[in-house]
Amino acid sequence: MHTWLDGLIESSSWLQGLPAGLLYLVAMVAAGAFLLIFSAVLAGETVWLERRGAGRMQARIGPNRVGPQGLLQFLADALKLLAKEDIIPSSADKTMFRLAPIIVFAGAFVGFAVIPFGYGIVVADMNVGLFLVLSLTSIEVVGVIMAGWASNSKWAVLGSMREVAQMVSYEMPLGISALAIVVLGGTLNLTDLVVQQSGGVWNWYVFRGPFAFIAFFTFGTAMLASLKRAPFDLPEAESELVAGYHTEYTGFRFAIFFLGEYAGMILFSLLAAILFLGGWDPGFPLPLTEGLLRWVGFLVLMGKVFILLFVMIWIRWSLPRFRIDKVMYLCYKVLLPWSIVCVVGIALQVLLADALPDGVIADWLMGR
Repeated sequence: MHTWLDGLIESSSWLQGLPAGLLYLVAMVAAGAFLLIFSAVLAGETVWLERRGAGRMQARIGPNRVGPQGLLQFLADALKLLAKEDIIPSSADKTMFRLAPIIVFAGAFVGFAVIPFGYGIVVADMNVGLFLVLSLTSIEVVGVIMAGWASNSKWAVLGSMREVAQMVSYEMPLGISALAIVVLGGTLNLTDLVVQQSGGVWNWYVFRGPFAFIAFFTFGTAMLASLKRAPFDLPEAESELVAGYHTEYTGFRFAIFFLGEYAGMILFSLLAAILFLGGWDPGFPLPLTEGLLRWVGFLVLMGKVFILLFVMIWIRWSLPRFRIDKVMYLCYKVLLPWSIVCVVGIALQVLLADALPDGVIADWLMGR
């Protein structure tokens, strides 16, 4: 596959003269800096989308003063938090207290490196991309435990314990429902999974039979719980735990937690769009050149992501918070059995497609 890095090297004669190792290092640093800025800006605009959406749902306006329609409100909030005093409790474990927000954000940020934003628009196109993303997002649990324990606060400890119980539990239906798509597509490479869904909206994996359709909703529900989004926001329940595991955090460190949460929302929305909704495929053929189609695909993918983000916001401001026992019941008694059923059902679907003679039905079942 011809990636953005190949095109950059081919178009720049001075880059071609650099040693391969140095070239790779420079490219990775530049890509990391770009992804950091991109994810931070996108997370900031997601905060604006949530505040404006919540305002509309509550018959008010929301932020609309800083920039056109309030689009630059996140910059004002960031400057405000940077100007706040950075307080570390005297009884806290200062090293762990400082490291915790960095680890939480890193778990969400690093996953963007293997996400294909379009055909060839990917930093690291890996054969185990899906496995890597799901593994990296689980690092957040370590940062949350560190934040709760290092704060030396009962509210923070209770919030971190809830977070660990919730995330470890919901990682199982999340991963198993994603595994259902791996069985159907036969690969862990995210780019290959999107390419297999090209050709029309009926080729998207969410429409490849009842089991894939159920797996999509199982993945979406488990995604909400893993992100601590309402109605699964027990780790940050303001009415019970003040602010949960980041109760004692202020200023820039609190901003890092906030940024990590919204970066995680964007990452999981990208993953859901790639696995189930065709990724950058618009669902119908477009008579465009390859270069133009690549960037149109990027816009299509981001459009799907913002639809999924809006659904998360809609759910948050529509449903009340679940009780903790109901949250655990939903995971172990509902989502986990259904995710296993989806994997078994899709495995049988693949076997059926192999048994059928080559034709339209077999091709549709296998995604060819």
